[in-house]
Amino acid sequence: MPELSDIEIFTGPGCRHCEAAKELLRARGLPFAERDVSDPEVMLELRERLPQSKTIPQVFANGDYLGNEQDLREHLNA
Repeated sequence: MPELSDIEIFTGPGCRHCEAAKELLRARGLPFAERDVSDPEVMLELRERLPQSKTIPQVFANGDYLGNEQDLREHLNA
């Protein structure tokens, strides 16, 4: 598995894919910063960083865009 650090995950309340992504990270002992898009400033930041995004979660690692929950799962299982 390629090393991940400085992980940010953009999430929202009631999002089952967000919960699954966070659980994947927790299960591997990977610390992450959760950013809740129900905060308008956080939503604006996500739209600025990833204008085409329409879904959550969105994961960034090492300052780069990693993807959604499925992309995270594939990366961790690589």
